[in-house]
Amino acid sequence: MHELDLIIIGAGPAGMTAAATAAKHGARVLLLDEQRRSGGQIYRDVGETDSARPYLGKDYAAGRALVAALNAPGIDIEVDATVWRVDAGPRVIWSRGGKSHVTRARHVLLASGAQERPTPFPGWTLPGVMPAGAAQILMKTSGLLPRDAVLAGSGPLIYLIAAQMIDAGARPRALVETQSPRMLLRAARHLPRALLATPTLLKGLGLIAKIRAAGITRHIGATGFSAEKTENGDILFSFTAKGHRHQIATPLLLTHQGVVPSTHISRAAGVAHEWNEAQQAFQAKTDPWGRTDVHGIHVAGDGAGIGGADAAKAAGRLAALDILHRLGRLTEDARNQTAAADRAAHRRAMAIRPFLDAAYAPLPEILAPEGDTIVCRCEEITAADIHASLKEGAKGPRQVKTATRAGMGPCQGRMCDLTVRGILANCGATPATPRARSPIKPVKLGELAALTSHKETSP
Repeated sequence: MHELDLIIIGAGPAGMTAAATAAKHGARVLLLDEQRRSGGQIYRDVGETDSARPYLGKDYAAGRALVAALNAPGIDIEVDATVWRVDAGPRVIWSRGGKSHVTRARHVLLASGAQERPTPFPGWTLPGVMPAGAAQILMKTSGLLPRDAVLAGSGPLIYLIAAQMIDAGARPRALVETQSPRMLLRAARHLPRALLATPTLLKGLGLIAKIRAAGITRHIGATGFSAEKTENGDILFSFTAKGHRHQIATPLLLTHQGVVPSTHISRAAGVAHEWNEAQQAFQAKTDPWGRTDVHGIHVAGDGAGIGGADAAKAAGRLAALDILHRLGRLTEDARNQTAAADRAAHRRAMAIRPFLDAAYAPLPEILAPEGDTIVCRCEEITAADIHASLKEGAKGPRQVKTATRAGMGPCQGRMCDLTVRGILANCGATPATPRARSPIKPVKLGELAALTSHKETSP
């Protein structure tokens, strides 16, 4: 049985591109993803739905070529696979159908992508309030359209989803946007660099033009979000814009304040992380090839800093080329020469990020909510509970977790770590990177017991 060269965790743009690149040069690759099909969040189910749902757009349909490229010798794909531990070696422990598997390879690439930033405000946990990205997933996987919905928050995804809803005949009721003219003015200093990504800028302007042409009401500079249920079951969404308090009744409120790197698996693997001040999030610390400080582990894509699909594809290829060099399949000169085009593509794709990060920065009230706003959905811990623990002597995330149980629920802090950090920072603390421990996803005791007699595999 031949030794496995590379395990890739995550079949999104970075993971799929890395797998195809590595296999092209003769590497044996195992690609693991917890979804039922390859594609990640951006290209979810693209091989099944792009022709049936044209309203998702050409950029979404472009992912079909990435999925098709996985049908190549040397690539084994395991879907519905939940990775719950990554050890030195490196060794990956993953579960499928109630059975755990232990697989070892010479290298591991973490391509776990991004997740939506939590958007806590009074009423954000009510039925009928959901992340905008979650609604888009339903559009991709089930063809379910969010009808008469209000989109609230900021960021390019708001415009993309609104345009997709328009094209699908499910025009949004209104857009309530938190970015202000002042924020856009501050972001203007980054425009010269952003011009390197002119096609992306033009794409964004086209989305806004489509929203305006559809006559959809836009409220700019909105703050003070709150939501409550009405007698007929709708959501009554309240906010302040231009000095006035507004209320909109809607059956569905879709919220969004940008995306952040998904770092749970990289933190649990012991990879060093750093705080990205512009994106207000932790990210894996890597070199330009995606190498981390843990031997045998690379990180590519949004897990090392939000950059979008084009940046992720380039980063996936760069990581794969470096891994191929370390496997002895490419010389250093061949790696560098082959990587030149991808290095330039990555630089162009990332050029727009400083502008977007400044123009669509999350609101302070979202980063550090107060009062009875729920922070930890799993344990129903409020911002007031977090503040009370600080007054009682808690000085960091671990002490807050011990005092309040925030982060101890089934999501293991994925939905509250950043908010707890925001509250700590707002109170003058400088919290360290939140810890993450294995198993990083819930696993049954029976699976753990079965591992004592389980043989490691190298497909």
